[in-house]
Amino acid sequence: MTTTTHNLASLGEFGFIARLRQKLRDQAGRTDVVLGIGDDCSACTLPAGELLLTSTDLLIENIHFRRDWTSLYALGRKSAAVNLSDIAAMGGTPRYLHLGLGLPQDLALDELDAFCDGFLDECRAAGALLCGGDTCRSQTGMFISVSVQGTVPADQLVRRSGGQPGDRLYVSGTLGDSALALHLLRQGQAPPPTLARRHHQPTPRLALGRAVAVAGLAHAMIDLSDGLLADLGHILQQSQLAACLDPAALPLSADVRRHLNHQPEDLDVVLRGGEDYELLFSAPPEAAPRLEQLAVRLALPLTAIGSLQPGEGLWLCRPDGSRQPVEARGFNHFQSGQPA
Repeated sequence: MTTTTHNLASLGEFGFIARLRQKLRDQAGRTDVVLGIGDDCSACTLPAGELLLTSTDLLIENIHFRRDWTSLYALGRKSAAVNLSDIAAMGGTPRYLHLGLGLPQDLALDELDAFCDGFLDECRAAGALLCGGDTCRSQTGMFISVSVQGTVPADQLVRRSGGQPGDRLYVSGTLGDSALALHLLRQGQAPPPTLARRHHQPTPRLALGRAVAVAGLAHAMIDLSDGLLADLGHILQQSQLAACLDPAALPLSADVRRHLNHQPEDLDVVLRGGEDYELLFSAPPEAAPRLEQLAVRLALPLTAIGSLQPGEGLWLCRPDGSRQPVEARGFNHFQSGQPA
C-alpha cells in the first residue's frame, strides 16, 4: 500500500526539497551551474567581462498579496517576475534565482506544487534557473523571499543616474492596470481579466531592457514598482534633474480609460498606483526613430510621456502651457495603511 502525503507536516522540509528537485530535471544540461540545490551554497560560473547583478524582494501575505485573491500558480510567477524586472531595469540578462519560503501549515501540497510550478515556469520563460533557497514554518501567513542574479557587460550597464537634460522620458506598455485591479479588489469587485492578469501575473520587460542596453539607447532606466511618480523621482534624484510629464500622453488601457471617464479624480491610480513593472527610461531625442523600430520588433508600445530638464522638481505640463507641481511620491510600506 502506498501512502499519499497531503500536508507539509507529513512531507517535512527535506521532503519538500526532494519534491522540488524533481521539478528541476530540465536544468541538468546547464553547464554554468556547478552546484545547484542540495549543498550549502550554489556555485555558478559567470561570463567573462560581465558584471554580476543581484537584487532581493520580499512578498508577505496580507501586505503584498492575499491568497483569497490570487491563484498560487500566479503568485509563483509573480514572485519570480518582480525580481526579474529588476534585472531588466539594469539592461541585464537574468541567470539565477534563490527562493526562501515561510509556509503556513494550512497550505495544501497541491497549492505548494502550483506555486512552485508558477515560479519555475517564470524562470524558464526568462532563461533563468532556480539554484537554491530555504524553507521554514510560518505562523503568520506565507512569506516569500527571492534573490535574483544576472549579468551585464560593464559598458552596457544602465543606471538611474545617467539622465541628461533634454532627454525624452519613455515608458513601455500601459500604466495603472495593476493598481486599478487592486483598487477594485479592495472594493469587493472582481476586476476584468486583463486587469487581474496585470496585477497577479506581471511580465518583466527583459527583452526591452536588454535591447536598449545593447543599442545604448537609454541614459537612465528603472522598473515601475512603486508608481510612476515615485520611480521617476528616483531617476530625478540620482540624475540631479527635473522633469515635465504630459498627463495626456500617459499610455492607458481601455479598462483604465473607462474608469477615469467615470472617476477622473482617480488619476492617482495611474500616477502613484505601483506594480506596473513596465520600464521607464530616458533617451536622447535622436533615439526616437530607433525606439519606434524597437517597439515594432518587440510588439510592445513605447510612449514618450515627458522630458528631463535642468534644475529640480516634477511637474505635470499641459498643452496650454500650464504646469502643476506634483510630489514624487508613490507606495510606501511604512506609511501605507492598506495591506495587499
